Amino acid sequence: MTSRVLVSDKLSPTAVQVFKDRGVDVDYLPDLGSDKQKLLSCIADYDGLAIRSATKVTPEVIAAADRLRVIGRAGIGVDNVNLPAASARGIIVMNTPFGNAITTAEHAIAMMMALARHIPSADRSTHQGKWEKSRFMGVELFNKTLGLIGCGNIGSIVADRAVGLKMRVVAYDPFLSPERAVELGVEKVELDKLLARADFITLHTPLTDKTRNIIDAKAMAQMKPGVRIINCARGGLVVEADLKDALDAGHVAAAALDVYEREPATDHPLFGYENVICTPHLGASTGEAQENVAIQVAEQMSDYLINGAVTNALNMPSISAEEAPRLKPFIALAEQLGSFAGQLTESAIKGIGIEYAGDVGEMNTKALTSAALAGLLRPILGEVNMVSAPIVARERGMQVDEVRQTKRGAYDNYIRLTVNSATQQRSVAGTVFSDGKPRIIQIKGINMEAELGAHMLYVTNEDKPGFIGALGSLLGDAGVNIATFHLGRQAQGGNAIALIEIDDVVPFDVLNKVNSLPQVQQAKPLAFLV
Repeated sequence: MTSRVLVSDKLSPTAVQVFKDRGVDVDYLPDLGSDKQKLLSCIADYDGLAIRSATKVTPEVIAAADRLRVIGRAGIGVDNVNLPAASARGIIVMNTPFGNAITTAEHAIAMMMALARHIPSADRSTHQGKWEKSRFMGVELFNKTLGLIGCGNIGSIVADRAVGLKMRVVAYDPFLSPERAVELGVEKVELDKLLARADFITLHTPLTDKTRNIIDAKAMAQMKPGVRIINCARGGLVVEADLKDALDAGHVAAAALDVYEREPATDHPLFGYENVICTPHLGASTGEAQENVAIQVAEQMSDYLINGAVTNALNMPSISAEEAPRLKPFIALAEQLGSFAGQLTESAIKGIGIEYAGDVGEMNTKALTSAALAGLLRPILGEVNMVSAPIVARERGMQVDEVRQTKRGAYDNYIRLTVNSATQQRSVAGTVFSDGKPRIIQIKGINMEAELGAHMLYVTNEDKPGFIGALGSLLGDAGVNIATFHLGRQAQGGNAIALIEIDDVVPFDVLNKVNSLPQVQQAKPLAFLV
């Protein structure tokens, strides 16, 4: 039976033709995405759904989609797709993570230039017949310092354009290697140094737990008086109330926003500010970018529906149907090892080593390495999948090495991930037992065996009497229930680790109390998809 695709948002005619040329039946109904009831009434007839941002793919829509096998988002953000619900139904969700890079970077540069020369205000004034030349005294970009928060695909393009404008560029990105910084012509710095030095600050990072509210009142207080801030990345990176206060106080000279904490932003406290430029999330809005991502998503969806090929999937690895059953538990293990290391790594990654021993070394280690990299990079970069992770690592100058060995020790299968960062080397190893469940078997050279749960507490401590009792009592008094408790140590009285599965997230005040225990060197909450 021929596959059918519904296009429920505006997509270019070329993209629609791609489906037809590949032998896929396509219905182009670009206004359907805004009508939930009509979408619900017809979605059961389709194998694929191609969308932009207008269509909201809720659990209700997914529940009604009896035939749906793939959702394709023309663009990077999938906030309008309920990913867990889609995954539970076995529906692949694809995006096009690299099609908007140049367009978004150019918009940031345009916003920076407009801020520097008061272009929107001067334009309005002149259209009103005024000639207020002295009122709109601007500043040059030449020889100014641009601070980049995030120097990945889009940030690196902004850096290239800014260097061409003869600006000095400093960049904060924990995953930017020194070698890549030199290649881009930027100076890699810590966030506090960037805030103190930059004349202009532009954000190019995803919205994650680590980047949410990264520009708040405290951060703005560290900035130079007269700084100008540009956000074309994600709403939620800048605390808008704090930005308003800083603008009112005159500490921040101007700001340009293309994204907002709540969208669509039809009402906003900064609307009407002469020194604030606001655009309606136009970063990806050029004809070229819209055409590129539309064609790309049509090609990806067609390849999957016809040939079973999976590209840029957010919830599915790129593996063949024959490999899938055997690889599945090892993909889960590799991603857990990566996630474990990624949640604990806070400085620039220089190199990544992955050792495969035993039968797993004869499998599709490319898929396993991609899973490990996705797990490693996702805690800091957000929307990274098994397809995009190797590209993201390469863009940031991370050297990835694979080593295959014969059987290691008592384990038939063994994977060890080693991360070399600017400040330390961290390793974690695991295996899959006969029950098909991944296990952690070594952390920092310390042997232990642990199955990872959704919520974990990782503690490094001194091996001294009383630690286990003190920690257990503290968690118990706080109402934190322990599911499993795993211990390991280098030697008696030496360095030790505890890996504890708990039923829910550790409250912040409880975590502070754990860190205050005399034997504890570090305590950190970890979260895993299980």
